[in-house]
Amino acid sequence: MTPKNLERDYWDIVETPVHRVVVEYGNDVDTTEFGSGFPASERGRCINGKINPEKVGEPEPKFGTADFYKETGWNLKNIPCSPDSILRHVRVGINGINVPWLYFGCLFSTFCWHNEDNYLYSINYHHKGAPKQWYGVPGTKKDAAGVEKVFKNYLSMKMRDMPDLLHHITTMFSPRLLQKADVPVYSLLQNPGEFVVTFPRAFHGGFSMGPNVGEAVNFATHDWIAHGADASERYRSFARPAVFSHDRLTFTMANHLKEQKKFETCKLLAAELERVINEELRLRAKLIKSGVRDVSEQIDLPHNRLDQLDEESADYDDKRLCHACKHVCFFSAVACECSQSKVSCLRHSHYMCRCPTERKYLMIWSNDSEMNKTRDEVKRFCEHLEEGLSATTDNVDEKLTDVPVPTSEPIVSSNALDKTDPGPHVKFEDRKDEIVSFGPFFHSAPQSELDGSLPSTEPTTNSAGDPTKSEIHTIPPHVAPVQIRTDDARDTKRIKLDESVSSSKLGPARSKFAWTDDDSVSSEGNISA
Repeated sequence: MTPKNLERDYWDIVETPVHRVVVEYGNDVDTTEFGSGFPASERGRCINGKINPEKVGEPEPKFGTADFYKETGWNLKNIPCSPDSILRHVRVGINGINVPWLYFGCLFSTFCWHNEDNYLYSINYHHKGAPKQWYGVPGTKKDAAGVEKVFKNYLSMKMRDMPDLLHHITTMFSPRLLQKADVPVYSLLQNPGEFVVTFPRAFHGGFSMGPNVGEAVNFATHDWIAHGADASERYRSFARPAVFSHDRLTFTMANHLKEQKKFETCKLLAAELERVINEELRLRAKLIKSGVRDVSEQIDLPHNRLDQLDEESADYDDKRLCHACKHVCFFSAVACECSQSKVSCLRHSHYMCRCPTERKYLMIWSNDSEMNKTRDEVKRFCEHLEEGLSATTDNVDEKLTDVPVPTSEPIVSSNALDKTDPGPHVKFEDRKDEIVSFGPFFHSAPQSELDGSLPSTEPTTNSAGDPTKSEIHTIPPHVAPVQIRTDDARDTKRIKLDESVSSSKLGPARSKFAWTDDDSVSSEGNISA
């Protein structure tokens, strides 16, 4: 049975209401309890990892050794805590976010259309077994809105009762519906030993073509900050709690300014701080003017911790969720004398109760001067980076004026050119904007390339020299979306990890870059129309 035949059969089953099919899926399996396909770092590079004092400070292990697989950046346990991932500041283990989840699939196990929590990046590794078929949509606001529009058009009645249906990860429909709505859709087949990376806000879904084992985790580069803000606002509109406080992580990033190495990403951070601080101070003044009392100096409130997000901080944030929108009230909150547990963000204090304004009071964790100081420091650092960038550009321009004018004769002989060093791999973060702009090109890197450096993201080419990309396979002309019905959309089927998998190495690794990941449906899903 070829992948194309299996793909055709899958859509026949999903979209043709002829008979009921039940499939098993061991999804969201806790790797801290059942084991991971990746070994744990001994140098503190992963959450919940143990540090071996004898190995701290030693040179990086050589490729192919057991220690290399423990410490490499390609280890999914290490990726969230990598130097350029801002999730390294989240020091509390969050399963599926900075602690990988395992996925045990079988024929037609489905991970329905969705994008990642908080619009994070994700990376999925296929350990072993049958291939996975992926479908992905670029993560632009326009394309993401196109997916949501298709949902609303075909599931309007259901979304009226359940506005956040997309977040339940229980709806699968043919990519043909998206194509008909002029939403770009791409597909790829993930084989064992291959990575799949998804970008912020990118919708993706797919299914397994037989028994397999996969593992996935999230990460976030510094350019994620704007996507995180969009996710935060969207969650507030649905009263959906975020997996962590966006405001806390933003201010934690501001507290680690030296990690900002690029003017472009520092500018994004400065803009987000400007937005949240301006709103916070404006609403504070408005509420106090309306009669809400500021009792911050009369009560002892703990200072917000900004060096990292640890378990104590996360527990405290869970206790100050807005009653209306479930947003973490990180800077301040409104409470009322009628309740000892209910609080509200500054936007929704009027939804909290019907008590007069005189009974309500304001609790402030970050005062005006602290917030303004943080904003000013980030602005100054951003200007410093801009000046450095300008100086570098001027220096390059000066050097270019000294370049000799080309003549008809080559400056370097062809033999010398043949021997020139091709140079280091292009870093992933330096090229992802190009990937997003021009479509998902897939690149396969042999194991020998994965020696600790990030892979090249140059698109592969065919025999004619043209870039190759995955096309949507032929899909039956059925158009009705289908609900994957489960008892609990995030339930985990507890399957004990086979010893041979838990102790396995990474294996021959290749990488495929596209707008796609592996979150799943449930432990048991009934596929029917």
